[in-house]
Amino acid sequence: MAKIVQTAGRNALGEFAPEFAHFNDDVLFGENWNNNDIDVKTRSIITVVALMAQGITDSSLKFHLQNAKDHGVSQKEIAAIITHVGFYAGWPKAWAVFNLAKEVWNVNEGDLPYEDEAMRAHAKSMVFPIGQPNDAFAQYFIGHSYLFPVSTSQVGVFNVTFEPGCRNHWHIHRANSGGGQILICTAGEGWYQEYGKQAVSLCPGMVIPIPANVKHWHGAKADSWFSHIAVEVPGEQTENQWLEPVTDEHYFSLT
Repeated sequence: MAKIVQTAGRNALGEFAPEFAHFNDDVLFGENWNNNDIDVKTRSIITVVALMAQGITDSSLKFHLQNAKDHGVSQKEIAAIITHVGFYAGWPKAWAVFNLAKEVWNVNEGDLPYEDEAMRAHAKSMVFPIGQPNDAFAQYFIGHSYLFPVSTSQVGVFNVTFEPGCRNHWHIHRANSGGGQILICTAGEGWYQEYGKQAVSLCPGMVIPIPANVKHWHGAKADSWFSHIAVEVPGEQTENQWLEPVTDEHYFSLT
């Protein structure tokens, strides 16, 4: 889980009430929100319920509704939560919170058809869809992967998603000139490794330029879903050469 960092207290009250700003940013958010005894999605729901019960329907509640959405709460889930709390906290409060929630969620937003909860959470963390099972290239992967074509005009741009433990085989992007591939990591954690070099740990925001004619592999870490954008670099006489699988012995030795 990414560390939650808050600066609102210091931005608004850093000079006027520095102690309050410290407690807000460093204790409430810096320590409490980063306590892993409760996952952030659950913590977000609890906070929305607590504010709703007190009748607080200002910008602070909208912030926490957005935070709940950002941490995987779907439109159907928030609708059910507000309805349930309305019976206990009061119907007018539910109406007020629904008006704010409609500014944060669209109908059916985040209601994804994946049975696996971790897969749903991963899908909600991305801009691009997971796509369909990558059946055409399944023989070159260990584990299940998914493919969504972002663009097929000008250059090929694909969102590739790996389930935990999934990786492709060693392979080479052959080209007489130009060619190769660029990976833009978008969600989860993964690995990239060139033959004879140390594996590189991948996280969102990292960009990996892969030169043509270099043997390499990439995929998810053993305990994380992983997605990257793959950009095909134009070149002359380009083709993919698929090689041997990445063995379990090698893969699970990575730290």
